[in-house]
Amino acid sequence: MRPKVVLFGDSITEECFVEGGWGSALANHFSRTADVVLRGYSGYNTRWALKIVERAMDGICAVGDQPLALTVFFGANDASLPDRSSGFQHVPLLEYQGNLRSIISYFRDCWPATKIVLITPPPIDEDGRLRNPFEDNASDLPERTNDSACAYAKACLAVAAECNVPVIDICSKMQEYPDWQKSFLRDGLHLTAVGSRMLFEELVKKLRDLALSLETLPADQPLYSDIDRKDALKTFEK
Repeated sequence: MRPKVVLFGDSITEECFVEGGWGSALANHFSRTADVVLRGYSGYNTRWALKIVERAMDGICAVGDQPLALTVFFGANDASLPDRSSGFQHVPLLEYQGNLRSIISYFRDCWPATKIVLITPPPIDEDGRLRNPFEDNASDLPERTNDSACAYAKACLAVAAECNVPVIDICSKMQEYPDWQKSFLRDGLHLTAVGSRMLFEELVKKLRDLALSLETLPADQPLYSDIDRKDALKTFEK
């Protein structure tokens, strides 16, 4: 069976296979070398992720097999402000960190050889959240703020350092660019095609650092360029 790369996260992961999404770009990138498996759960925080992680991962790999790599991308919902419209999704900062540790421990116990990559929550465009027609902002206050998102991103970085897990700081990376609010975020939270492209490129670089790249992974079945033009079937007997 082809090796697998598993994407575990909230709505930013669940929708990552849309046209221009970072997950679909990753699947295309590894199209001949690995299967990209999507496990995204819109609206979920780390508290809920812990409740379903075992069921979510059931059947992904055959017994005795392990994914090559796995991304853990939560925090955007945990960082919802507790006294606003999405307060039921809020998870206190210290609990968020504890939940991330527990998720990492779960995967290390199940799949000790799998490379785990954390991804911080993205920054928040508060104006974009106020304009979002799917959120009840009757108070004229965004249910998420950039200050809160950045605090959870820093907490994610701290857990990554503590647990010695690679991490992509998409929160800081995006804010290095002018007009990041509208360039990278379509509704103040979810990624545009440009934002998805940035995350895809950062993830490919991180996986390459972990020796997981097109150069190090074997292709599935003989490449067309390797087929013997004089005796094609001979190629498949090797």
